[in-house]
Amino acid sequence: MVRNLVTKLEEGFLSLLLVSMTLLVFAEVVARFGFNAGIHWAQEVTLLIAAWFVLFGASYGVKVGAHIGVDVFVKMLPSGPHRFFTLLAVALCLVYCGLFLYGSWIYLSKMKMIGIELEDLPVPKWIPMTILVIGFVLLIVRFLQLGWKVVTRQADGFHFADEAEESMELANELKETAIGSDAANNDQPKENKK
Repeated sequence: MVRNLVTKLEEGFLSLLLVSMTLLVFAEVVARFGFNAGIHWAQEVTLLIAAWFVLFGASYGVKVGAHIGVDVFVKMLPSGPHRFFTLLAVALCLVYCGLFLYGSWIYLSKMKMIGIELEDLPVPKWIPMTILVIGFVLLIVRFLQLGWKVVTRQADGFHFADEAEESMELANELKETAIGSDAANNDQPKENKK
């Protein structure tokens, strides 16, 4: 129940970011080309919303297996080496996220100490940039969860999105639909075909 609530909150927040960014860009285009006046802060805010969407969405992508990966070689390995290389990849991802988290923390603390504001809005720059820390903390949590699932044999890998497999499934569905409609056309009496 809590897991479903967290998932719904994550999906809702990502949807809110995407809708906000889309509406802001639409309003800017209408203001600029329709009324020859722009929203001077729209570009900066759009970039910040996009950063929030990407960094927050990255951890959600790990959670649901939406990232694309090349794991053909690892899939061919037996169970033991497969788990080893998966855990090695998780460890490398954790190191990567840890380095970025450390750098983000230093960056934000310096931004707060200096007191720089956004270019177009009177908001301290470190406030919207907190997504750097939030995003990498969430990624670390997701990779730790994935590592635990691999160790406890609840998962066998990252479960990347397989675009080739999805494309083949879509092609087969379209082929079956076309064959079905051809068969339906052939079953009609000849006078209906005219």
